Amino acid sequence: MNVAVLLLLGLRLLEAEGRCFFNRTEKHCVCYNLSQESLSSIIQCLPASVVEFWGGELERYVAFPINDLDPSTIEMVGSLDIRKIIFGGLLVPEILLARVLKFFSYTHVQELVFESCIFEGRGNWAEMAGQGLPVLSLRFHNVTSAPLTGREQDFSSLSGWLETLQELAVTGSHVTSLPCGIGRVFRALRSLDVAQNSLGDESLMPAFCEGAFPQLQELSLQRNNLTSYHSVCESMQLLRELQHLDLSQNKLMADPSSSCQWPVALRIFNLSDTGLDEVLTPLPPSLEVLDMSCNHLHAVDISLSSLKKLFLSQNVLQAAPSMRNYPTLDTLHLDNNSIAELPWDEVKLLGHLRDVTAAGNPYNCSCSGAGGVQALAGLVHLGQGWPQDYRCHSPPRYQGRLVKDVPVSVLQCNSAAVIAPVCIALALLGVAGA
Repeated sequence: MNVAVLLLLGLRLLEAEGRCFFNRTEKHCVCYNLSQESLSSIIQCLPASVVEFWGGELERYVAFPINDLDPSTIEMVGSLDIRKIIFGGLLVPEILLARVLKFFSYTHVQELVFESCIFEGRGNWAEMAGQGLPVLSLRFHNVTSAPLTGREQDFSSLSGWLETLQELAVTGSHVTSLPCGIGRVFRALRSLDVAQNSLGDESLMPAFCEGAFPQLQELSLQRNNLTSYHSVCESMQLLRELQHLDLSQNKLMADPSSSCQWPVALRIFNLSDTGLDEVLTPLPPSLEVLDMSCNHLHAVDISLSSLKKLFLSQNVLQAAPSMRNYPTLDTLHLDNNSIAELPWDEVKLLGHLRDVTAAGNPYNCSCSGAGGVQALAGLVHLGQGWPQDYRCHSPPRYQGRLVKDVPVSVLQCNSAAVIAPVCIALALLGVAGA
């Protein structure tokens, strides 16, 4: 039996016994299979700053006495350095969750994560009324629970804490709606991630109603069931502080007469992998970062004077967009398109452009094509793809060759530029001789 098998077997035994162990820094402690027998092992995790609990039985702890901790216990709990707790693969009675959250009010825990958990029953959230918590970031991924609709009173009881929460993520959990009343509780929320759910166009307007998420700056709606660009825009109207919106991996369609205006604060917009074959309009006028990679765009003819970063990789562009439309651009990604030549003459006029990637394109290695790419490589950073992923597609004599190896001297590429001065010199000599 080799060493790797022995180590794996040892780890499985630890998991089976409900043991906890530290990483090398002794700041991260992981426990497997919670049980009464593993409590003594859990105690050794108290010095850690990050603690993970994976698997086990929590039903037997439903009557866990947290309500009335004595002052010495509260002082001991308050001295712990634990900042992040992860619960994974657990069946969690909601009534116990309510008590555990109250226990955290005595700690300095700032981040809670629930991964692949099932929440069952209904908790007595009235016990949390007016209770504050130090937790600023709350994340759920691949969890199962009762629908959020009709639970506004539960969230109201938690308002003493939720109105100070700054980050919330509920991802991969089949969420179909966010009731308006719930959003109004999150008064200080800056970041909301509801990616990989089942939110449709009709569910967004109620979710972001008047008074909901008033401080929201970052919103991820990645990989939901959104289709209408106009409906999404309309639903964002009341999110006046919104700066970063991610709509990637939805299948968006253009609306013929859309005149919706996006929030003026919006600076970062992700439309990657949304099935676009044309640029959707209108776009937020003050954008600084626009990602439209992994689509079916044939051309990009838009003008955004404040744009700094433009990502267009993995489309079917025949040509790079005109640099004159983006006077402040510093980053341009064009990998894996159908671009034969880069607009060197335009690029060299942009003093801000520093990061360009354009690997995987079928370059025409005529003198102007190869020379433009080579000149660009000397001016900006072409990324890890240079030079091995920049290859010639034409003319036939250079096909498959690295662009950097194509000779582009004046003598070879522009014979007229050499012959003309020679002719002039000969003519002058003739005149002088006469």
